[in-house]
Amino acid sequence: FPLDSMLHVHVAQIVYNYSDPGMEDALYEIESLRRFCGIRLEAVPDESTILQFRHLLEAHGLTEQIFNVINQTLAERGLFLKAGTIVDASLIAAPTSTKNKSQSRDPEMHSSKKGHQWFFGSKFHIGVDHETGLVHTLKVTSGHISDIAEAASLLHGEEQFVQGDAGYQGLDKRPEMPEENAPACVIAMRPGKLAKLTKDDCEQAQLLRQAASELASRRAKVEHVFRDIKIRFGYAKNRYRGLAKNAARLTFLTAIANVLRGDAYERRRLITSEI
Repeated sequence: FPLDSMLHVHVAQIVYNYSDPGMEDALYEIESLRRFCGIRLEAVPDESTILQFRHLLEAHGLTEQIFNVINQTLAERGLFLKAGTIVDASLIAAPTSTKNKSQSRDPEMHSSKKGHQWFFGSKFHIGVDHETGLVHTLKVTSGHISDIAEAASLLHGEEQFVQGDAGYQGLDKRPEMPEENAPACVIAMRPGKLAKLTKDDCEQAQLLRQAASELASRRAKVEHVFRDIKIRFGYAKNRYRGLAKNAARLTFLTAIANVLRGDAYERRRLITSEI
């Protein structure tokens, strides 16, 4: 099969969250999907061919290359402003059952506590352009890796400031942060401390609440990415064992999310300029 056809098959598979057999069935049943992939009904790739193409992408690190090429194209269109970066991380669950061939859970996934609840799986770290909401850097780690430990690796080096939630308190004191031309760290106050400082209904308390609300609304762009990945594309749970395969899929999904978000941002910018 032509590589461009198989790439279109892979895009359709991960966007609609099909399994390999489910993707084969969809190609037989949905004519518009065959048109998108450039495939005739008489010659539809079977599930093993679809699997082998995904393994080809993973083995040669092609999903990361595709992500970089897409971001480069978006940057040439002026969609990466690079003045600031919003950092955040989200847990992605993994199966906890041991009813499998190895009779064990995935050794590359780990437990993490969020609030008063424990989660088992991986963690998806992203660095997002503060203006457009496009992801410029991402990392996938085990679930027990703290958010702040990966924050420095999510920066592109040209930002003037970094925004993050309360989990990134103390980011400016981390040894891995750049010493020269270090970005200003605009980190949210911990909820308990904010509640303590704003318990009185005075002018200063109102200003603190307004500032916290404004910072939260600006950080919301990073949550839109997690919504796309988990809800729009249905990747709320790891599909494979091991971090590498899941990282490849998340990288490809993030690249597609950037394309959709970049087009939407350009449409809004065009409408605004016309008004």
